[in-house]
This record gives sequence, C-alpha cells and structure tokens, in this order.
Amino acid sequence: PLRRLRSAVRTAIASAMADRTTGSDSVSLVADCSRCAALCCVAFPFDKGDEFAYNKDADAPCLHLSARHSCTIHSMLEEQGFSGCVAFDCKGAGQRVTQEVFGGRSWRDDSGIAPTMFEAFRIMRRVHQNLDYMDMVAELPLTAEQEAQRVDLLRQLSPESGWTVETLQAYQHGPLPRAVAGFLASLRDAAAGLRHR
Repeated sequence: PLRRLRSAVRTAIASAMADRTTGSDSVSLVADCSRCAALCCVAFPFDKGDEFAYNKDADAPCLHLSARHSCTIHSMLEEQGFSGCVAFDCKGAGQRVTQEVFGGRSWRDDSGIAPTMFEAFRIMRRVHQNLDYMDMVAELPLTAEQEAQRVDLLRQLSPESGWTVETLQAYQHGPLPRAVAGFLASLRDAAAGLRHR
C-alpha cells in the first residue's frame, strides 16, 4: 500500500533529506517555531499512551503551552511522557500558515480566527508533506513521463500567489490529494529498484 511505498522511498533516499526547500526555493520545509503561533500544540488531538501523557481534544491548547507560544516542558518532553511531540514535524506548515495565510496574527490575539487557523494548519501540513514527497522522489530513477508528472504536481502544490484559507479548503476537497497519492503509488517499482542498489 501507499504507506509502505512512502516508507520505502524515505529509507532509500534518507541521505538526501537534510534541510531543503521545494523546487521553487521559496517555501521552507523546515519547521521554524519562532515564527509560528504554536499551532501544532493546539490543532491536533492526542490520546494518553506511550507517546502522550494525557488526552487532548483537537483545537484545545496543550496544558504545557505558555501564553507566549512556548512549551514549558520542552527540555524534558520525553521524560514527561511526550515523545510524540519530539517526533512530530510540521515540515514548515506552522510558520507558513501563521505568516503567509494569517499575516502574523495569532489565535490568542483574535479568538475569532482560531477554528479557521487550526484547520488551515492541518491542511497546510498535508500540502507540505506532499511537497516533501515530491522532493524525495526526485532522487528516484524516474522516466521522462514520471518526471513531468512530478514537476506538474509540484507546480500545483506551490501556487505562484501562495495559499489562502479558501484555496486550502478547495485543495482539501479537490482532486490534487488523490493525484499525488496515485502518482506516489505508481513509483513502487522505481523505489524498489533504488532501495536494492
């Protein structure tokens, strides 16, 4: 399935995954918490277990989030039972939503934007994950047709005018996520070949 393919691609080209940007060289896929409104600490739910120490609902601030958008237990997350936070990577979606989509505003300063901001972040993270996949598969031995497909998908994932709340919502309900998934699934043989070199 698609999940195993993604895992195979990650394994095959792990050495090519250090700090990089998308093909446009304008969108960072590296998280910058200093430019984000702590969206990952609010938008996602988690369940008490091996990775999190308590149950949290979506759109509810973490109990350890300070009023200044910082984690009060950041230096001891694993010791406090939050290894899931250590493992999480928004791929730069947090600062992009905060700065580009919402102009630097915060849900703390304007509670009216909170639900929309959190949903925009959840969608943008999927966009950035797909941008990351498009960068990763560039390391595979693609055919000319596959490379053309990759470039076209990359273009669609990187609109020249940037993303807005409206275009993110349209993305979520449009054909592009399925097109990306289908393209990745089509690369199964290429990923396997690279892994066995």
